[in-house]
Amino acid sequence: MAMPSATVLFPPYSKFASARLFPKRLVFSTCKSRKRKGLSDSRTGPSRKLLVARSTEDRQQNPDENVKGGEQNSRPLREELGWDFSWLPAFPHVLTASMANFLFGYHIGLMNGPIEAIAKELGFNGNPFLEGLVVSIFIVGAFIGCISSSSLNEKLGCRRTLQIDAIPLIIGALLSAQAHSLDEMLWGRFLVGLGIGVNTVLVPIYISEVSPTRYRGSFGSLCQIGTCLGIIASLSLAFPSESDPHWWRSLLFFASGPGLLLMLGMHFAAESPRWLCKVGRLIDAERVVCNLWGETNVESSMKEILSVTENISNPKATWLDLLVEPHKKVAFIGGSLFILQQLSGINGVLYFSSLTFSDVGITSGSLASLYVGITNFAGALMALFLMDKQGRKKLLVGSYLGMAFSMFVIALAIISPMDEDLSHNVSVVGTLMYIFSFAIGAGPVTGLIIPELSSAQMRSKIMGFSFSIHWIFNFLVGLYFLELVEKFGVAPVYGAFGAVSICSAIFCAYFIVETKGRSLEEIEMSITSSMPSSDQR
Repeated sequence: MAMPSATVLFPPYSKFASARLFPKRLVFSTCKSRKRKGLSDSRTGPSRKLLVARSTEDRQQNPDENVKGGEQNSRPLREELGWDFSWLPAFPHVLTASMANFLFGYHIGLMNGPIEAIAKELGFNGNPFLEGLVVSIFIVGAFIGCISSSSLNEKLGCRRTLQIDAIPLIIGALLSAQAHSLDEMLWGRFLVGLGIGVNTVLVPIYISEVSPTRYRGSFGSLCQIGTCLGIIASLSLAFPSESDPHWWRSLLFFASGPGLLLMLGMHFAAESPRWLCKVGRLIDAERVVCNLWGETNVESSMKEILSVTENISNPKATWLDLLVEPHKKVAFIGGSLFILQQLSGINGVLYFSSLTFSDVGITSGSLASLYVGITNFAGALMALFLMDKQGRKKLLVGSYLGMAFSMFVIALAIISPMDEDLSHNVSVVGTLMYIFSFAIGAGPVTGLIIPELSSAQMRSKIMGFSFSIHWIFNFLVGLYFLELVEKFGVAPVYGAFGAVSICSAIFCAYFIVETKGRSLEEIEMSITSSMPSSDQR
């Protein structure tokens, strides 16, 4: 998921076939006809042999195993011509969910400029503690939202939870927009943070569970893209606030619009087929798989999903299950990735970027943040094209190495005896390089790979735990960054960020398992099979 921008809080194909491709006898099949195949009755316990999924090796040997009739011949031709639109049915559902990330980015960038105008109008101008509280109460709400998201998802499913979660986002934005006291502003910001906390956990889960395996990485990048677009939108709309001290009310009021669109859009979005299978709604799950992934994938996909969900021994898992393998290892990886992400300096770099840009004549904080947002967006677009081609592991390792190099470049520019103007220009280039490197891997991959590695039973709890760690370290880095800079100087602090980035690359190279091109069920079964059974101990 797109996490870098959280730091601004601290001011801070269609089918192709010719006549010869179709068989003489056409067999018309619908999703409803699948009921005869024994997969739709939740009261029937399918046998293990029937539900065992095909292995990756079998798929590679028999790529057209489930393709019928003329489709068997037309698929290679479509692939040869590059006409592949299998991503299109799921795209509107994923795009709707990513509206939550747009709101995330919008609210993060929102307080970058108008905080002083808000403080003057509400009567706490000149009080840095209260100004920081207005900003940081957002993180408190987000932390609580992360913890509560798991139980909501298990009872209601991602689709319904995201729809209900739009309510605090709308109410919080409207309450903040009409606030005439500090208390009203704090409650509004808290409600928005609460909604954002739930969304940051559930949107990556939802996208990973409804996306076709082949495009899961690219669709996961939409989280980062949505966040970047939200930041750019808020920063662009904030320019009139420099001349209109009351413009912040309009900015907060505008935030209710995307929240309303999210609520209405998720009403028409599909529910996760994994969740539907887990609660026994197999007919609904079949229909979703048919609509989103294609009818030819229904049987194989249902076999894979059921082969995992039927083995869930304890549907009502608790937080203590995070201490049991293999959940313990995945939770360790998820928490560590977010700790390393924050300690690699993204909060500090974005916080200090306005001062860096002011050194080269860009004195407007909003304009400097806008340049940063555009660079972030460019990196997210690059990640969209590379995620399912290069793989998650390569992007993470390469991203952290690029971030380390950028940090060392900035530190060298600060301490070296070069011309002052040249030093400032090198610092700006290094800052943009760092943000671009972050947006390619460390930003989008971190939020995506955790649900990919998590089991169906514990996915929401592992994500809730990991993101709660993220918010804690987000707060701590933002709280102590300026104090560290004042005590040690910018160059040593940036050098430390570079060192952490190198450690992060080593961690990813050692611990991360590549998930590109593998279904969630394949990944879960491979991780489970690698753990020693009770008979082997």
